[in-house]
Amino acid sequence: MAPTLLDVAELACRRGGRPVFDRLSFALGAGELLALTGRNGSGKTNVRDDAETWRGQLAWLGHLDGLKGDLTLRENLLGAERLRGRPAADDRLDLALIAFDLHALVHRPVRTLSAGQRRRTALARVMLTQAPLWLLDEPLNALDAAAQQAFRTVLQQHLAHGGLAIAATHADLGVPGARTFELSAPQKALP
Repeated sequence: MAPTLLDVAELACRRGGRPVFDRLSFALGAGELLALTGRNGSGKTNVRDDAETWRGQLAWLGHLDGLKGDLTLRENLLGAERLRGRPAADDRLDLALIAFDLHALVHRPVRTLSAGQRRRTALARVMLTQAPLWLLDEPLNALDAAAQQAFRTVLQQHLAHGGLAIAATHADLGVPGARTFELSAPQKALP
């Protein structure tokens, strides 16, 4: 068994005064995925920003893609890396562009991209960070079958290199042995 990299003990969450979960405990080791499932509005996405603590350790893909429409795809990716405090190396940028089939779009303003192209750009940004922990909110939204497979490949590579991922999702992310936690009623511990 891989050593624990993320240890959560007795976590509780209330949303709108309603308990989402109570006394949730789990541990994740290198290469593990935890898929949070549940109905829309069940509280799968609850994150508090602490940029100073998490900056280098966390990559976040939210419900919205977090892209600037007037900037090109390339400017969005490079700008995000500069905001993280490090320049994006050309080889890492190329790998992310290739993984999500984005090379032909790098000079287009993001506002001209389709929803699927914007989502692929946001996923390339996550990959580019090289952060060990990925928090993903419905990562397959707006993706066609080829882009979904590209994401699954990138996710599996991230996990194979010791990364962690927690994903709020309704879909199978294609990771054998992924742990699943259903947010439907207060629970105490993960299997």
